[in-house]
Amino acid sequence: MIAMSKPKKFDRNIIVIGAGAAGLVSAYISATVKARVTLVESGNMGGDCLNTGCVPSKALIQCARVAHSARVAKRFGVVLPEPEIDFPAVMAHVRNSIQQIEPHDSVERYNDLGVEVVRGRGRLVDPWTVNISKENGTEQTLTARAIILATGAEPAVPRFPGLEEVNYLTSETLWDKLAQLDKVPSRLLLLGGGAIGCELAQAFTRLGSEVTLIERAERLLPLEDHEVSAAVTQALESEGVRLLTAHEATAFAGNHSGQGGVVTLRNAQGEIQVTFDEVILALGRRPRTEGLGLEELGIVQDGKCQVDDYLRTRYPHILAAGDLAGPYQFTHIAAHQAWYAAVNGLFGDIKKFAVDYSLIPSAIFIDPQVASVGLNEHQAIAQGVAYEVTRYGIDDLDRAIVDGAATGFVKVLTAPGRDKILGVCIVGENAAELIAEFVFAMKQGFGLNKILSTIHIYPTMAEANKYVAGNWKRAHAPKSLLRWLEKFHRWRRG
Repeated sequence: MIAMSKPKKFDRNIIVIGAGAAGLVSAYISATVKARVTLVESGNMGGDCLNTGCVPSKALIQCARVAHSARVAKRFGVVLPEPEIDFPAVMAHVRNSIQQIEPHDSVERYNDLGVEVVRGRGRLVDPWTVNISKENGTEQTLTARAIILATGAEPAVPRFPGLEEVNYLTSETLWDKLAQLDKVPSRLLLLGGGAIGCELAQAFTRLGSEVTLIERAERLLPLEDHEVSAAVTQALESEGVRLLTAHEATAFAGNHSGQGGVVTLRNAQGEIQVTFDEVILALGRRPRTEGLGLEELGIVQDGKCQVDDYLRTRYPHILAAGDLAGPYQFTHIAAHQAWYAAVNGLFGDIKKFAVDYSLIPSAIFIDPQVASVGLNEHQAIAQGVAYEVTRYGIDDLDRAIVDGAATGFVKVLTAPGRDKILGVCIVGENAAELIAEFVFAMKQGFGLNKILSTIHIYPTMAEANKYVAGNWKRAHAPKSLLRWLEKFHRWRRG
């Protein structure tokens, strides 16, 4: 039975378990306001984003993009031979990228910021006490007025028959495996047509793999609008990715060599089989909760950590942030939640703040990029929100034309008859950068008229934002006033 007596004195103001984005930021904020804070981490500092997620994947994508640029250089009058992929050098770039960013999240940096970092595995033994099994084999027990759980998430691995026979890879294991290869996998199978699956499918195709991408739903990116899915589908297929939507994996079988295997897929017409050399599972992520003592305290139920609007668990002084808490599994949202977790943990008994989820920007880093914020049409319809749609085709944008990137669109949802922005989706070159103007406008309550009246440098991709605002303005021009002005000018001509 777990003792529940609250200590009269505490060793720390706050203990943070997990040194990913949520844990690092919440620890830093706590130290900034002079709280005594201990950050506990059993793995690599920086969490999934630095070591197995955002950083390595974007480094790989950049290598693939350079290879693709060489292949299409003849469109610009530069004729190059087919690029030779030095895959060990590609993986060296991935490792070097991680190593150059590592100091930002290092133990030394956070010690200098006033955070005590303890390398070890933390476990709650009661609502106020954390036992730390250190790397050196010793143990330490600390009490705290508040505890922040920031243990992140791990890849979801369904129990497919035969899966263990094929040495499957996930976002956590693929980097070590790829680093051992002399060349890119010849036949690569990707399960999951979400953001990660689409990004990796395009990247490995550009690096020379024969890629098959499997998605159980009828289309890729099923949470996005249909035209976004269509644009991504067209982009991937045009580069040679084999797409099998509305196909569900039912079983795997290894081969005698112990390398690769066969997957059986079921669709509306029956079953097919696909042979592969490597398979990567990109089927979502689940909260990392095991071994933390959370089940015993009733903080986790059915594998999920339940939190309220203030990120508090059933114990108001125990909070959760980042992928563990959800509902959005983005690094920038984890950092956003961290402020609320730190402030509510330290001062919540005096003043607490509900997390603001009103604006959640996201991006998919394929070519062309996909970025969005606010409502899309699918969500607006589901929520019964009235809206109007304004579009601008990037194929008409001067800068996109000269850059050979004249594809995609800007799509804005507004309140009927008003310039209030409800949501934006951009498909095109640098979409993840272009969306920032709309995020800022929506955060500050600015409408499309403000964007239209803002000077944008010519020629830039950012002009697309101004032009979509101009399209809205033309569609809502005061027709009666314009008719009067036409008569006025005719009268002035005599």
